[in-house]
Amino acid sequence: MPVEVEPSSQEQNILTEADPTIFMDTDSTYYLYGTGSQSDKGFLVYHSNDLKTWEGPVGRNGGFCLTGETSFGTMGFWAPQVMKRNDTYYMFYTANEQIAVAMASSPQGPFSQNVKKMIEMPCKAIDPYVFIDSDGKAYLYHVRLQNGNRIFVAEMTDDLMNVREETATECISATEEWENTQHVTWGVTEGPTVLHIGDTYYMFYSANDFRNIDYAVGIATASSPYGPWIKSDYSVINRANIGRYGTGHGDMFKDAQGHWNYVFHTHNSLTEVSPRKTALVEMIQDAGTFTIKAGSFYYLYKK
Repeated sequence: MPVEVEPSSQEQNILTEADPTIFMDTDSTYYLYGTGSQSDKGFLVYHSNDLKTWEGPVGRNGGFCLTGETSFGTMGFWAPQVMKRNDTYYMFYTANEQIAVAMASSPQGPFSQNVKKMIEMPCKAIDPYVFIDSDGKAYLYHVRLQNGNRIFVAEMTDDLMNVREETATECISATEEWENTQHVTWGVTEGPTVLHIGDTYYMFYSANDFRNIDYAVGIATASSPYGPWIKSDYSVINRANIGRYGTGHGDMFKDAQGHWNYVFHTHNSLTEVSPRKTALVEMIQDAGTFTIKAGSFYYLYKK
């Protein structure tokens, strides 16, 4: 079990972006986004050159890179993802329990839409992750709120503004013991990230309610973007190997040295869920899966 420790003065500066994502721009500057304490207003953004110490917020709208002033949403700005295509930066995000996409000329924003709108879905949907495959096709992995939090995929239109609903396919739901340790009727799987390496697609995802101490990250593999997905038997990031509660909902990315990293959040302490703390581990690909590099866990600090 984790051991409670008193926070040091340095620990007071730990970033508290939940559902975090890190985008590395072409100049190797890292940008961090997430669900923040002002999640009913929009998204802050921080930047770093070494992944450990962060400056900001540096968003061009008072620290914010996106707000409801210029994009869809009035509340619940959660779980963003940023990517770049040509000279345009895209932010896919959740607001009002729907998914939207906004554009900017800088990773600092301001991200905006010509018309404030969401991506049309047949139900509430959260946690977008856009994956561009080697053949150029774009897929939106996301969570649909229907009889649980279930991970779906759908092919996107060429302009990345909508999905082709006829392609929507369910990928993952909470069926394993570790994915639903409280045995609730509304199972939760969420926060997908997808990679394509060789002939294998890897999906990192989180399971259990985020307030559960057993919130953890699992891996599933497939031979196509649609699956079928074969889950690993156990979670790969969890309270046992991290030593913190609520370890989950992050994003996989390569750093400037070519190493795989997973950024995620933990609970604030053994007794408090929020504000959740932003953390990172290095991941090693081995024997057809990924494992944590020993001793690589650390929290991200603000200058």
